Amino acid sequence: MKTKIFVTLIAGLMATSASITTAQNQDLGEPLGEGGEVEDIAIEGDDGEELGPLRGTVTDESDWQDLGIAIPSFATDADRPTPANSDGTAALGREIARVITANLRNNGLFKPTGPDSLPEPRFQQITAPSWSSWTGRGAEMLVHGYVRARGDDRLVVGCYLYDVALQDELIREGWVVRPADWRRAAHKCSDLIYARLTGESPFFDSRIAYIAETGPKDNRVKRLAVMDSDGANHRFLTLGSATALTPRYSPDYSKILYLSYVDGNPRIYVYDIGSGQQTLVTENQNPTLAPRWSPDGRHILYSMAVAGNTDIYRVPVTGGRSERLTNTPGIDIGGSYSPDGRRIVFESDRSGTQQCYIMDADGSNQRRITFFGGRCATPEWSPRGDQIAFTRIAGDFNVAVMTPSGGSLRVLTNGWQDEAPTWAPNGRIIQFFRTTRDAGRSSLWQVDLTGRNERRLPTPVDASDPAWGPIRP
Repeated sequence: MKTKIFVTLIAGLMATSASITTAQNQDLGEPLGEGGEVEDIAIEGDDGEELGPLRGTVTDESDWQDLGIAIPSFATDADRPTPANSDGTAALGREIARVITANLRNNGLFKPTGPDSLPEPRFQQITAPSWSSWTGRGAEMLVHGYVRARGDDRLVVGCYLYDVALQDELIREGWVVRPADWRRAAHKCSDLIYARLTGESPFFDSRIAYIAETGPKDNRVKRLAVMDSDGANHRFLTLGSATALTPRYSPDYSKILYLSYVDGNPRIYVYDIGSGQQTLVTENQNPTLAPRWSPDGRHILYSMAVAGNTDIYRVPVTGGRSERLTNTPGIDIGGSYSPDGRRIVFESDRSGTQQCYIMDADGSNQRRITFFGGRCATPEWSPRGDQIAFTRIAGDFNVAVMTPSGGSLRVLTNGWQDEAPTWAPNGRIIQFFRTTRDAGRSSLWQVDLTGRNERRLPTPVDASDPAWGPIRP
């Protein structure tokens, strides 16, 4: 009899889970589609010489002087029609230079000048700059490039970086892209310049997942959405019949974790970017929250509420038994791995107020790290490993950073409600969402580690819960 009851319960549970998953799949929009591959190729003037990045890393956040960079229109060998721009490849070359200029602006390192105020180089000058045209313009660096339409409708984009004072080429690279992917070539060129001049990993050819918000304040529709790192190529992934929250890209960029309230209870799903399919992370009836990937992509960290107590668990990506990592009264939530996967930072109210704690990856050695008088929420470990970004709650909500031991706290923003920081792939820029005091509108913002350079990312509707993905393969 006991066996029969157990089988009946399991069958009921599986039927409920299947029903929930089916309902959630009905909330999916069109598959994301990632376009074509970006092919590296040899370009005009290539001589086979290997050039590595300039040596040196930007570590002094206060003394760096913005580096002037002139970015004129990319030239073309012949102005030809292209699906990428109705005005042809010459107009497309101007758009590529504009995207690069916008990428390099407002990150605390460069002072770019865009194509609209600069002379347009001819195609033959791309590999032989007219130095007299650039030496008196106050720019220390010069970006040249070209765009060419191939017979198979694909585009060839070449990118060159020159030192104006030395009148010397620093680096060059080229790519073949589909017309629909022309912006990726601009981001690749931006990454090339950034990496060459700073010695750091770049971040422009990446995407951001976030929650798109519409409707009245007391009945908001929250959909999962993605876009390029500069806000272009926006796409909704879910239709909004179920509230979506807290997305996170997998380390290999192939999947997105997120939270859905499809049956009224929060549950965690994995969305496969390539196939557009999704799976439920854990088959149980308890609310599950705040999903995060491990750095190697083999585990998922999450919080689960059981009988009024919320603790942090981890489960293999392939499924199986969840391992409980915390076991204290109160709410333990928001775990984020260190880049080496050996430690986890999380928030907990076990001491009476929200504070940030650190534990080893197996749940041992738990200890509080914040004692600044306010509250600490949504901690996120930097990809560099040397800092933790978090929401500092002390009257207003602000984005702040600290060392993993809780020291050297620095507040980077001063909005009324700035929260949920997420790091750029290179750990230099932090993205967050800002809610206005009067209207309650939310939007995505970026700030660099100096706190002096903020910019708002354009989104078609209100936006919250950003998650910066890795560099695209």
